[in-house]
Amino acid sequence: MSLILVLYALMSLVSLAAYRLDKAKARKGEWRTRENTLLIIDLLGGWPGGLAAQHLFRHKNRKASYQIAFWIVTTLNVVAVACLLRGGLALD
Repeated sequence: MSLILVLYALMSLVSLAAYRLDKAKARKGEWRTRENTLLIIDLLGGWPGGLAAQHLFRHKNRKASYQIAFWIVTTLNVVAVACLLRGGLALD
């Protein structure tokens, strides 16, 4: 369980940084981070940081198609971790 929490914390920081970088690039009109990249980071446990970043930076929070994908990814992640923990495969 502690390893899972550490991974969530690390991936959340990665996600937060990725959203912040993408927002900065958007403001400058530069090449952006692909939405799939952000979603993969969130799927790998970074969704808490992604959710925080959406609110902190007001980024990707009004795009309906992205929000649908984000919540599907978040649900998949939570279900996978719940199954992992319930099956006794906690990564301590």
